[in-house]
Amino acid sequence: NERQTQRRKGARASPQTPSFLTMRRADSSAKLKTMSVSSRDDLPRARRVVIKAGTSVVSNEDGRFSLTRLSGIVEQIAKLREAGVEVILVSSGAVGCGRRVLSKQALLSSNFHSQLRASSSGDNVSLLNDRTQGYNSACASAGQLGLMSLYETLFGQCEIAVSQFLVTSYDFTEQSRRSHLEYSVEHIISHGMVPIMNENDAVSGNKGYTPENVFSDNDALASIVAAQLNAEVLLLLTDVEGLYDRPPSEPGATVIDTFSKDTQAEIGDKSARGRGGMGAKVESACASLERGVQAVLIASGHRPNVIVDTLMEAKQVGTLFINAAPAAEGGGVAAEVAEAAAKTKAIDLATDARESARALQALSTDERAQVMRAVAEALRANSADILAANQIDVEAAAQAGSGVGSALQQRLKLTQAKIETLATGIEQLANMVEPVGKVLKRTEVSQDLILTQVTVPIGVLLIVFESRPDSLPQIASLALRSGNGLLLKGGKEAAKSNKALHKVVVDAVFEASGGRVGRGIVGLVEGREAIKELLQLDSAIDLVIPRGGKSLVEHVKKHTRIPVLGHADGICHVYVHPSASLAKAASVCVDAKCDYPAACNALETVLFDEGCLSAGGLVHEVLRALRQAGVALKAGPRAIELGLLSEADRAESLSVEYGDKSCLVEVVPSMEAAVAHIHAHGSSHTECIVAESQEAQEAFTRRVDAACVFVNASTRFADGFRFGFGAEVGISTGRIHARGPVGVEGLLTTKWLLRSEDKEKCHTVAQFTAGERAYTHKALPIE
Repeated sequence: NERQTQRRKGARASPQTPSFLTMRRADSSAKLKTMSVSSRDDLPRARRVVIKAGTSVVSNEDGRFSLTRLSGIVEQIAKLREAGVEVILVSSGAVGCGRRVLSKQALLSSNFHSQLRASSSGDNVSLLNDRTQGYNSACASAGQLGLMSLYETLFGQCEIAVSQFLVTSYDFTEQSRRSHLEYSVEHIISHGMVPIMNENDAVSGNKGYTPENVFSDNDALASIVAAQLNAEVLLLLTDVEGLYDRPPSEPGATVIDTFSKDTQAEIGDKSARGRGGMGAKVESACASLERGVQAVLIASGHRPNVIVDTLMEAKQVGTLFINAAPAAEGGGVAAEVAEAAAKTKAIDLATDARESARALQALSTDERAQVMRAVAEALRANSADILAANQIDVEAAAQAGSGVGSALQQRLKLTQAKIETLATGIEQLANMVEPVGKVLKRTEVSQDLILTQVTVPIGVLLIVFESRPDSLPQIASLALRSGNGLLLKGGKEAAKSNKALHKVVVDAVFEASGGRVGRGIVGLVEGREAIKELLQLDSAIDLVIPRGGKSLVEHVKKHTRIPVLGHADGICHVYVHPSASLAKAASVCVDAKCDYPAACNALETVLFDEGCLSAGGLVHEVLRALRQAGVALKAGPRAIELGLLSEADRAESLSVEYGDKSCLVEVVPSMEAAVAHIHAHGSSHTECIVAESQEAQEAFTRRVDAACVFVNASTRFADGFRFGFGAEVGISTGRIHARGPVGVEGLLTTKWLLRSEDKEKCHTVAQFTAGERAYTHKALPIE
């Protein structure tokens, strides 16, 4: 298909009659109230509309009229009339109908011998395929009567009278003819009738797209009629859902919701029936806006109830063309145009990521490892630029004052040590055993029929993270190692840092791969509209991982059908058992709370067993150690009742992720109560027991339902780097797929390979049914 990208500038007008495009009848415009359309919600207010039914809507592929669609159109026009809306119908279809009539008559009137002579001479021209100008005119003449007869019958069932107007370009370019036409149409409408208009192809012999023609198809005719007869809305019915952001046959193609005159679009081939096409419709729509029509809709006439849905109920159907006038913040045309642009950009980002991921997967293990080493080295080499960009973000956050919390500012800060840690982690990933294509299981299904399960990349990942810029290279390295395409959306607070890091990463990948892996392997998403659209692309994105607070995770889960991997809260507990060592309890609690209070694996609640109160001052020593470390202690009800803390320290809730140096203290009567408290108020993230009793340790680890359960170890160990994963994309508290810190293995899925190794013949199910072969289902060693 030949396609061209062109900026729409309106339909071509005859250079000899420039005035008719904008001319309006004073008496007509006086009758109609002026209205403006700023969104679809305004469409039901239109009092006069022009509906154009294209050939692909009026007729089927064989040229016969589609009674189903035509009757539906008529019934919906009747509903508009009942609502007080004046309707002008521009209808194609006469040529297609006439072609069948003439073809039939030609066959009936020809004698058998003339047909044989034509066949033997090779001159048997198919009348159905004759597209000459003269023949089309004859077809129009033969088909127009049948078309109007059908309309008269259908409208008659709705008790609506119709009239026919067959026009040529002269009816619009010659003043007296134009005046007569306008008067006649207005008179018909005033009598409650529906005027049906069509080009008089029988006499006009329209040559198609030529500068001399005022209109070259019924799309352009409908545009002129809508402007000339003061219609507020023009509805162009065709055989596709609307204007697509790319050829409809391409994967990911979506209908553009709103189209402005300055929007660029890629237009494909027209339908095999009719003279128009999507290009002609876009031209006509833009020209209509220039002529004063308030809105134009392109929608599918094959869609049931399309007229009522668009013009009466303002549903989001088809593509709305409207002047992109300034709109109020958060709505109107500007917002709709921005949303359409964001949707297109989102699709492009996802497509680039998938294509680049396939190129990455084509690299050898050594080549992919070398790419990752190049990324690590690039981070070190560009650390000064990265830190400079980060400093801008940090200063902006500081200037924001109370608008940016201290925990967020702590996450935002990058240091040379952090960059070195990032680079080391990436090198650790590069040196690991190849994770892609790893054989997990081998089974002999039958003799010489081997089934193998291997690891493969998930596909395209969308990671949404908040203010931690160090997340970007961590996540990117994991995606590279696992062969996945990646889309990243960071918080606006780290915008400069993220841009700098992103450029370093994608440039290193492109150069180290010799240009074989495009920079689209890691896409950096900017703007709220973009992320909104990405969350809708369940056909292009395979997994979403939100890294941030509870509100972010809940927002993502609410607004997408894509599988989500992550956790909503990081409410981690340390349960101190009566058998606990005082030194271990104090050390674990202080480290878990103070090492990085803003982290999701930081301690938020200390649960003391009541048995600890008589354990030689253990509880008071742990509390003293926390206070000395600068921790503000919050009290639970039982802790206040037992006098460990005062009423002034009472916590507002037992389920809080503080994210700073605050910590809840509560007392429970037993391990059973501790487990129950954790399940009631925790987030299934990381839980710890401090105990010397091995029996208590085993009971706690067995009974607590969480992604990570530790014994005598700080909750801060719940981290992909500390687990030896090199890095992590986040921590999952779900129960499906990956759980806990998600490293490379969590970004892989599997596929099954079935290979017939019989040298003589293949394997078929029929062979087993017939008893020629038998299933063995024997487990084989993994080689």
